[in-house]
Amino acid sequence: MRIRPYIPSKDYAYLSNWIDDERTHAFWSANRFPYPMTQTAFHDFLEKNAADWTDSAYVATEDSGQPVGFFCYSVNTETNIGFLKFVIIDKTKRGKGYGKEMLNLALQYAFQITGAKAVQLNVFNENTLAKQCYEKVGFVERAVDKDVFSYQNELWSRCNMIVSKL
Repeated sequence: MRIRPYIPSKDYAYLSNWIDDERTHAFWSANRFPYPMTQTAFHDFLEKNAADWTDSAYVATEDSGQPVGFFCYSVNTETNIGFLKFVIIDKTKRGKGYGKEMLNLALQYAFQITGAKAVQLNVFNENTLAKQCYEKVGFVERAVDKDVFSYQNELWSRCNMIVSKL
């Protein structure tokens, strides 16, 4: 597996097929853009996040070049803490170690290239499979904000997780 910058004209077609239900979309994006996702809305969102938070978008690819994962990353230069956002794996690859491999590469990039001393992310507690994946690569729970996101008739809690450079 490799990671490389997200190429909108090349990668959106893959990414858009990984999110085919409203719940997965909400878990992944916290409904920051509408479901079903459109290319224009998604790319406008990425552009705004890049401007506001210096987020950069990446894809993980198999050795063949086929995209299998996506995430955004930025580092706060004042605190030297990186932040992973919008982490997702191809729905046909979930549960097969792809997420763990992609996250390990993202952390390697964060620590070795951007010089971050720690990396954090947020995940909904209700997204148990994602949370378990994060724990497998070393993320630990730092804080939980109870019932902060409304999805249909449910209230979800947001968990902030962090991993420090060894």
